[in-house]
Amino acid sequence: MSGHDSKYFSTTKKGEIPELKEELNSQYKDKRKDAVKKVIAAMTVGKDVSSLFTDVVNCMQTENLELKKLVYLYLINYAKSQPDLAILAVNTFVKDSQDPNPLIRALAVRTMGCIRVDKITEYLCDPLQRCLKDDDPYVRKTAAICVAKLYDINAELVEDRGFLESVKDLISDNNPMVVANAVAALTEIQDNSVRPVFEIIFILDALSRYKAADAREAENIVERVTPRLQHANCAVVLSAVKMILQQMELITSTDVVRNLCKKMAPPLVTLLSAEPEIQYVALRNINLIVQRRPTILAHEIKVFFCKYNDPIYVKMEKLEIMIKLASDRNIDQVLLEFKEYATEVDVDFVRKAVRAIGRCAIKLERAAERCISVLLELIKIKVNYVVQEAIIALCESLDTLDEPEAKASMIWIIGEYAERIDNADELLESFLESFPEEPAQVQLQLLTATVKLFLKKPTEGPQQMIQVVLNNATVETDNPDLRDRAYIYWRLLSTDPEAAKDIVLAEKPVISDDSNLLDSSLLDELLANIATLSSVYHKPPETFVTRVKATAQKTEDDEYAEGSEAGYPESSAHSADGPTSPPTSSSNDAHVGATRPAPGPSTSPPAAPVPDLMGDLLGISNNSIVPVDQPSTPPGPPLPVLLPASTGQGLQISAQLKGQDGQIFYSLLFENNSQIPLDGFMIQFNKNSLGLAAAGPLQVPQLQPGTSVAILLPMVLFQNMSAGPPSSLLQVAVKNNQQPVWYFNDKISLHVFFTEDGRMERGSFLETWRSLPDSNEITKDLPGITVNGVESTLDRLVESNMFFIAKRKHSNQDVFYFSAKIPRGVAFLIELTTVVGTPGVKCAIKTPNPEMAPLFFEAIETLLKS
Repeated sequence: MSGHDSKYFSTTKKGEIPELKEELNSQYKDKRKDAVKKVIAAMTVGKDVSSLFTDVVNCMQTENLELKKLVYLYLINYAKSQPDLAILAVNTFVKDSQDPNPLIRALAVRTMGCIRVDKITEYLCDPLQRCLKDDDPYVRKTAAICVAKLYDINAELVEDRGFLESVKDLISDNNPMVVANAVAALTEIQDNSVRPVFEIIFILDALSRYKAADAREAENIVERVTPRLQHANCAVVLSAVKMILQQMELITSTDVVRNLCKKMAPPLVTLLSAEPEIQYVALRNINLIVQRRPTILAHEIKVFFCKYNDPIYVKMEKLEIMIKLASDRNIDQVLLEFKEYATEVDVDFVRKAVRAIGRCAIKLERAAERCISVLLELIKIKVNYVVQEAIIALCESLDTLDEPEAKASMIWIIGEYAERIDNADELLESFLESFPEEPAQVQLQLLTATVKLFLKKPTEGPQQMIQVVLNNATVETDNPDLRDRAYIYWRLLSTDPEAAKDIVLAEKPVISDDSNLLDSSLLDELLANIATLSSVYHKPPETFVTRVKATAQKTEDDEYAEGSEAGYPESSAHSADGPTSPPTSSSNDAHVGATRPAPGPSTSPPAAPVPDLMGDLLGISNNSIVPVDQPSTPPGPPLPVLLPASTGQGLQISAQLKGQDGQIFYSLLFENNSQIPLDGFMIQFNKNSLGLAAAGPLQVPQLQPGTSVAILLPMVLFQNMSAGPPSSLLQVAVKNNQQPVWYFNDKISLHVFFTEDGRMERGSFLETWRSLPDSNEITKDLPGITVNGVESTLDRLVESNMFFIAKRKHSNQDVFYFSAKIPRGVAFLIELTTVVGTPGVKCAIKTPNPEMAPLFFEAIETLLKS
C-alpha cells in the first residue's frame, strides 16, 4: 500500500463484511483491488476478516503485481486458521513460480515459505527446486531464504529432497546477494539443527564464531576484514567490529591491538552521524564495546556529548557511555557537560545527569571534590528535582524535598554523619513533626537515623527524640516492618547499648563504581552478538527468542512421561493434613520425574503484527528470516471490560496484564462507540504493590467512531511502589483530548510476573525448603478448586512459569511440588495436595517474602480455575 491508501483505514464500519464480499466479486478490476485493500486495512487494525478467505483467494489470478502482493499477504495471515481453503491457492502458486516476471516468481516462492501449513509444504518442493536454479539472482536468493523457512517447518523433508546441497551450491554463486542470503539461510538452519550442517568459514557474522588456531591466523583474518570497517552499511560495520573484537582476544602483540583499536574508532564515531534510530542501536553496541575495550573510544568522548535536538533515548545512552569513558584526564569536560544538562527541561534526563556526577565521583576518587563542587553549584538553582538528585549536599535545602526517596536519602545522611553535622538534631526534629503522615520508607529512615543520633550524641535532646519516635513506631503505626524494627531497637537500647552501637553503627561496605554492571561472562556473550537484537536489549538471545528445536522437545517430553509417576517414597512423618515440608533425601528415594522443557514466553504476540509480514512479502527486509506463523490478534478469551461504554461516554476500555518474551505488557483494547473521533490518549498508574508503571507513552492512533484498536503497552516494575501490605489492586487513569479523565480498577495477577528462571533442581528445592524457617510457610485451603486432569493441570502451570519439581502419593492424595520466581529473585516453593477429581486443594508455600502470600494464593487460584 502507498501513502495515498490511508483512506482505507478510516472507512471501517459495521456491516462492512457483506459489502466487501460483493466488491471482491465485482467484474471490475479496480473495484476488486480497492476491496482487497480495505480487507488488508481491516486485518491490520485487528478485525477478523477470515470469512472472506475464498473471495480474496479468487482475486489471486491477476497480472497486477500490487494486487497479487496484497492477496498473498492476506493468505499468509489466515492460511493457518483455514488450511483446507489455503490448498485452493496452490495451483496459482505453482503457476506463478513459472511466471516470466522474476518478481512474481520470487513472490510466489516467498509466500509459500511463509504459509506454515504442512499440506501446502508438499506442493512447495518442486517450484522451490526450480527457483534455486533460476536464471534471475533475485529469485535464487529468495529461494535460499525459503529453504530455511521450510527447514523450520519440516527439517526431514528439506534433507530428503536435497535442498541443503542446493543451497550450499549457491555459496559459489557469482552474485554476492545470492551468496549472502545462502549463507544466512545455512546459518539459520545450523542454529536449528542438532547436527553439523554448515561448517565452512563464511562472511562476517559466521566468521566471528570461528576460533583461530593461533595469533598469526587471527591477525590474518582481521587483516582481511578490516577494510569492511569503511563499508557504507551500518550492519556490515558492526559485524566487522564484532569479528575483530573476537579475534583480538587471541592476538598477543600489543602494537597490533593498539592499531586495531585506532582503526575501529572512526567507523564507530561515523555511526553517530546517522539518523537517531541507527544512533541508538550503535550506542547500545558501543556501550558493550567500551566495557571490554575502553581505549577504542577513550579519546573520542566529545562525540558522545548530547545535542539539543537528540531524542531522549539517544541522550540517555550517550550519558551512560560518557560515564564509562570518564577519566582523570577528561573529567573537567565531562562535568561541564553534565552541569549543562542539569538545566535542560526534560526532568528524567536532568535527574540522570545529576546522578551521573555522583557516579563519576565514586568512579574517580581524585575527582570527587570537583564533582561535589558541581553538585553544590547545582543545589543553588533550587529546582526541586535537581536538588533531590544532588542530595549528598542538601542540608541547607530541606524545604525543597517532596519525594519520599529523596527525603529518605537525606535523613540517612543526617543519621550516618550526625557527629559531623552540628544541627543534626534540629534537622531530624523538623522531620519528626510529620512522622505519622510520612511514607513507610521515610518513617523507617527516621527511626534508624534517630537511633544513630542517640548513640552518637546521647544528650537530652536526642533522648527525648528517641522516646517520641519509638512511641510513634510501636503504638501509632500498623506497619509491621516499622513496628518490628522499633521493638528491636528498643530492646537493644534498654539491655545492651554497646551491642546496639556495634549493630547500628557497623562499618558500611565501600561504595563501588557501577558504570560496568555486566558480568564478564554475560559481556562476552553480548559482544559475540553485536549487531543483533541481543546487543540492543543487553540480554542473551535465549531470554527473548522463543524458537524451540522439535527434536529436543520430543526427547524431554519422553523423559517427562517416563518419570512423571516417580516421586517421593511414602513417609509416615509427613501429614497431608497440616503444614508440610518435602521429606529429606535418602538413598532409596525414587528418582523425581525429569524436569519439563522450559516453556517459551506467552505466544500472544503484539496486536496486528502485519508490518513484519508485509516487509517479508514485499521484500523490504530481504536478509531477514522472520517466523510469520503468528496470528494477527492475540488468541485466548477476550480482555475483561474495565471501563464500559455506558460509563465512558461511549469509550470502552478492556485491559489485562500479560507476560510475553520475558517482559510485562498491559494489553488494552480501546473501542469508540461515541459520535466523535478520540485522540491524545494518555495513561497513568497509581502507586501499587509491585511498582508497576508504563515504560513509555501510550501510542494510540486517532480512534474514529465505530472503530477499535488493540495496544500492547510495555511496563516496568518497582518504580511506582506503594506503602503498606501487598495488594492486588491496580488503579488506572486514562485521558484523551475530548473527554474527562477516566478512572478504573484492575487486578494484579501475580502469575503474570513469574519469570522463566524459576525452575529449581530437586536437590536445590529440598535444600531451600529446609533452609527457610517454619514461619515462612503459609497454608491456605482452596475448597472451590477441582483438579480433573493431572497432565493438563501441569501443562497449564508450566505455561505460566510455575515449574514442576516432583509428585508423590500420600494415602489417597496426590502431592505435587513446584517452584516459581518473580522479579528481584523472590522465590516461591509450592506444595499442592489434592484428590484428583474431588473438590478441594490444599496449597502450602514457603518463600523468603511471606508478605507476598496473599497475592500468590490469588494467582494459584486463578491458574487452577482456568
